[in-house]
Amino acid sequence: MTSTTLAAVEVTTGPEPTASVIWLHGLGADGHDFEPAVPQLVLPGMRALRFVFPHAPIRPITLNGGMPMRAWYDIAQLNRHAAEDESGVRSSEALVRALIARENERGVPTVNIVLAGFSQGGAMALYTGTRLKEKLAGIIGLSCYMPRSNHFVAEREAANAATPIFLAHGLLDVVVALPMGEAARALLAGNGYTIEWRTYPMGHSVSAEELLAIGQFLKRVL
Repeated sequence: MTSTTLAAVEVTTGPEPTASVIWLHGLGADGHDFEPAVPQLVLPGMRALRFVFPHAPIRPITLNGGMPMRAWYDIAQLNRHAAEDESGVRSSEALVRALIARENERGVPTVNIVLAGFSQGGAMALYTGTRLKEKLAGIIGLSCYMPRSNHFVAEREAANAATPIFLAHGLLDVVVALPMGEAARALLAGNGYTIEWRTYPMGHSVSAEELLAIGQFLKRVL
């Protein structure tokens, strides 16, 4: 690990994996958060995968009274009109790109990588994936939104314009409200992206049914 590459929890599903899933956790969690979900994501007949669950840097979060916690960027308010931490988003984008580069160095080409995340991590997956100059296998955004959406059209890269994107959201989510997820879906679909959109009768969480759908998505794109 170099100083520009985050520490991460790693789970491999077989020897010598040829594809990777980089999964970014939500605000205040860490790389262990979705580690237990791996068995539910691995379906019969899938190739050997490496799941990479990085730990976000620790930083003070305005929304939580300045309390330091693991986060991809600062959040002042959770709504579509709040001021955004552009420098934090951009610095975490660089960290995610470094994780992708590390997988490349380990023999996994970008086209065999899925970039995924939940909540703030999902926002970073959408942000970074659509601005990446190398094609990904897929992008997954769970219970999230698109950061800096007003800059999307100017900043997006063509490489992932046809990359499958899986978006899911809880109908009862009071942390990241459903309209924020719907706005991300509309932005992407309106610009020609292929979206698989699913909603579930839950709050700001994941469900077994959702994990099964993600596993099916992974098997299809990888």
